[in-house]
Amino acid sequence: MFVGAVLADLRSSVGFSGDDELYPGGFLSTGSHVDVYCPPSKRARISSPFAFAGSCFEQEKKSSIEVLPDECLFEILRRVQGGKERSASACVSKKWLMILSSIRMAEICKNQATDKVVESSDDVEMIICDEDQNLQSDGYLTRCLEGKKATDIRLAAIAIGTSSRGGLGKLSIRGSNSVRRVTNFGLSAIARGCPSLKALSLWNVPSVGDEGLFEIAKGCPLLEKLDLCQCPSISNKGLIAIAKSCPNLTALNIESCSQIGNEGLQAIGRFCSKLQSISIRDCPLVGDHGVSSLLSASAMMTKVKLQALNITDFSLAVIGHYGKAITNLNLSGLQNVSEKGFWVMGNAQGLQKLTSLIITSCRGTTDVSLEAVGRGCANLKQMCLRKCCFVSDGGLVAFAKVAGSLESLQLEECNRVTQTGIVGALSNCGTKLKSLTLVKCMGIKDITSEVPMLSPCTSLRSLSIRNCPGVGSVSLAMVGKLCPQLQHVDLSGLYGITDAGVLPLLKSCEEGLVNVNLSGCLNLTDEVVLTLARLHGGTLEVLNLDGCRKITDASLVAIADNCLLLNDLDLSNCAITDSGISVLSCAKQINLLVLSLSGCSEVSNKSMPSLKKLGETLLGLNLQHCKSITNSTVEQLVENLWRCDILA
Repeated sequence: MFVGAVLADLRSSVGFSGDDELYPGGFLSTGSHVDVYCPPSKRARISSPFAFAGSCFEQEKKSSIEVLPDECLFEILRRVQGGKERSASACVSKKWLMILSSIRMAEICKNQATDKVVESSDDVEMIICDEDQNLQSDGYLTRCLEGKKATDIRLAAIAIGTSSRGGLGKLSIRGSNSVRRVTNFGLSAIARGCPSLKALSLWNVPSVGDEGLFEIAKGCPLLEKLDLCQCPSISNKGLIAIAKSCPNLTALNIESCSQIGNEGLQAIGRFCSKLQSISIRDCPLVGDHGVSSLLSASAMMTKVKLQALNITDFSLAVIGHYGKAITNLNLSGLQNVSEKGFWVMGNAQGLQKLTSLIITSCRGTTDVSLEAVGRGCANLKQMCLRKCCFVSDGGLVAFAKVAGSLESLQLEECNRVTQTGIVGALSNCGTKLKSLTLVKCMGIKDITSEVPMLSPCTSLRSLSIRNCPGVGSVSLAMVGKLCPQLQHVDLSGLYGITDAGVLPLLKSCEEGLVNVNLSGCLNLTDEVVLTLARLHGGTLEVLNLDGCRKITDASLVAIADNCLLLNDLDLSNCAITDSGISVLSCAKQINLLVLSLSGCSEVSNKSMPSLKKLGETLLGLNLQHCKSITNSTVEQLVENLWRCDILA
């Protein structure tokens, strides 16, 4: 009763000061979500004058309750019960908000729920005291603060506002307000008010240090996922506190944290037995002792990502021996790891469950070590090699022979691999390889001498050769003969290829192509599209011709007549005109969902009726950089095609 009387008196006598985030009779803004609620009230009865200072009104004379020490206000406010009541109290002033956010959930005084039956002549109603007694803090709410919206005040509001509405489960803070930064105080408020927190992500918050993590460890024992990126003030001490108090931790991501090193990782390995995923990148204090201790102690570890670390062959040997549960492994920028490290990792025979392996910019990846990895990882299905400059044709072929479960192979900027290595790998990969991706491999070039044709790869369904300038007609024709069951073909960025190289590939595909990307192939003509539509029109669903400047309306006629299942068509920067769009719109069986005409200068306002007709099925239409289509035409299309997203 005392608290209720105090609040009633304050609604009419207390002023608001100095913070534009507090709004009487409404909500306290917390970014993308609203958390602290203050019910609307009548006009305030101002009993004392206000002085105008800057953009804020400040009450000259404080209410009697405002002169109480913080300790007294703490005792009063911890007796305020109910989510709405606590939110209303938080909106009284910044001081009350901060005091409320300092109260732990366990410190809130709760009365026993009592049922009072109030009888009247009209009805009988049940009044349940302390309405929050039956609310469970399951932690299903998610909050994300970015940039200027990331302040301590908003975190305090989130801590108070979510406590009675299911509880905060996930919190992400990305960046920080340049003036009022997120500090340990804001994180402490979350720790006190959100014991249900299970996932915490801190990106580029330099003012948050170990004290904030101490509070999270103390108040959020259910924490399962922790993501720390560019947090220079957080050290091993904070991570050790999390390790000791959060035994349910399953995922840990540490990136560019200059003060976190081996001691923190050793504590995680010692106390967090449920850890399943670890990602460590660009942490100069992390070395072999931390990584090896963590991996050798984590029996449930399934995903490991190590990038730009000062680790050596010893760490990879530990991975190969103790990584019995690892299914996904990503190793990048490990400059101190030699050929021996990868060789031992493969021959240790511990990575029997490994299904996905990504290796980027590691000098230790050679022909010898690659073969050892392929032999030691019996269940490896996905292999990606990026910028591995010492891998050549011999190592690739040897790897393909021993990796019997391989389904996907990706090579990016592996410049020692030539056409001979690709043909040899395809012929020796067994019967499970389904996808081959080659990106910026400068060593792959057409060769004049005839390459011996080995057994075809009948299992390959997807072929992607992107931005490999040396690939020409000879290479494509050879791949077409080797892989007759292709369904997905991506040749984007191969500006050197011509019809003579693509046509044999199209004719070799026996199953029927579903997805074809020819963007950036500047020299292809209508002959390719005509052949594609004739041979694969019954199966083709996606066609990308962006930048094929020799493609004209003749291709649209073939598409309209043959491509019955086509739903995504990109004609950006092609030489099509209004006539081609008209033909396409008259096709009775075509049902396009996405159409891109970006940069088609010959398409004008005359195409509006055709576009309206196509719009009956379209969900996306791109008209950017169409200089002959005016703004008024675009506005009419937007008005008529209300279910279609139009870019202009």
